[in-house]
This record gives sequence, C-alpha cells and structure tokens, in this order.
Amino acid sequence: MKNILLLLGCFTLISCAELQQVANQLPNIGQNQNLDIAGGLKEALNNGISKQVTKLTAVDGFFKNEMVKILLPQELQKVDKTLRQIGMGSLADEGLKVLNRAAEDAVKESTPIFVDAVKNMSFKDAKNILMGNENAATNYLQNSTTTALYSKFNPVIKNSFTKVGADKIWSQIITKYNSVPLVKKVNPDLTDYTTTKALEGVFKMIAIEEKNIRTDINSRTTTLLQKVFAMQDKK
Repeated sequence: MKNILLLLGCFTLISCAELQQVANQLPNIGQNQNLDIAGGLKEALNNGISKQVTKLTAVDGFFKNEMVKILLPQELQKVDKTLRQIGMGSLADEGLKVLNRAAEDAVKESTPIFVDAVKNMSFKDAKNILMGNENAATNYLQNSTTTALYSKFNPVIKNSFTKVGADKIWSQIITKYNSVPLVKKVNPDLTDYTTTKALEGVFKMIAIEEKNIRTDINSRTTTLLQKVFAMQDKK
C-alpha cells in the first residue's frame, strides 16, 4: 500500500509539473488585462467596419471591387450568354450592374447591427477571438449578426431594386430571354440571391482588415491595438 501511495504521489507531482510547463507557454492573460483585451478586440472590429465595410456603400463599392463583385448565379449565366448572342449585351451589362447597386444600398443598413454586436461582446468572446485563428473576429460577427443582417438587407434590396430600376431591367431581361425559342424558362429569386451575396461581401471585407491587424504590425495604429495583439503574437 505504501508503494502504491508513493507512486500516486510521484504521478501527481509529474502531472503538476507538466501542467505548469504548459501554462508557462501560454500568454499571460490576467484579470487586470480583461478590459484591454475586450477594448482592443472591439477597436479592431470597429476598424474593420469603418475602414472596409464603408467602402462597400459607395457607388461601385461592389461593382468595381473584384473581391466582392456580385456575379450572376449559374441559372442566369445562360441568360447573359444568350442575350449577348442576340445583340443585347448592353442590357446584360446593366442587369449585372443594378444587382451590385442594390447591394451597395443595403450595406448602409449594417452599421447599427454591427455596433450592437461589438457592444455586446463579452470578455470570454474577446479572449477566444484574440487567441483564435486569423478570421476568429469575423466569424464572431458573422455568427452574431447574419440573421439580423439578412432580415435588414432583404427588404432594403427589394426596395433598392425599385429605386435603381433593377426590377424593371430584370423583368425585361427575363421576358426577353423566355421569349427565345426552345430555351428553358427562368424565374430566379434575385432578392434572396443578392442579399446572400451582399452578406458574403461584407464579411469578406471585414476579414481582410482582421488579417491586416493580426499579421501586419503597422496596421495596429493605436497603443491599445499594439498591446493587445502583441499577446496574440506570443501564443
């Protein structure tokens, strides 16, 4: 029995020593750093929103940005090709442009939703994001806001279609295409498609800014960002 107790004692000491060794390799995140970590992550997310998402709200913010430009869904690529074959390339071009115009319009509605998500971030969220992968902050926003953003974007895009004339243009495009002999008629839900693509574009731009801050020290433009992301560098 004495031998068994001795062995158990040794095992416990070894385990504690190993755990301490692992702990020593982790970044030192004490309670006094909680506010810094949360504040730094919120600042990083706000940078992504203000620097990158705002770009999408400008004219051609989607249309002339190849990273997020909304292209036609597969169902409509044959429509585009057919229109060009029958000499209606300008109408096809306009149809693509108005989809992107509607997305640019909708993104203007995103800021309050993002602000709420950032404001409600807990210290646990911030700590997990800081020590997470290169798009952990973007994933946090995506998980926290997608449902609300879709609900906000969808009616805006629907209204934008009317405002920018997309509904008339696409009605004309679909009518022209469906009148071509022997083609399979189409009736796509462009509001849903454009909403989904607009959301993809928003998070893609936020991910770019997050990666900049995580990997480029020069992108850490404040003392707080420098201090907080230095912890990430040591992980």
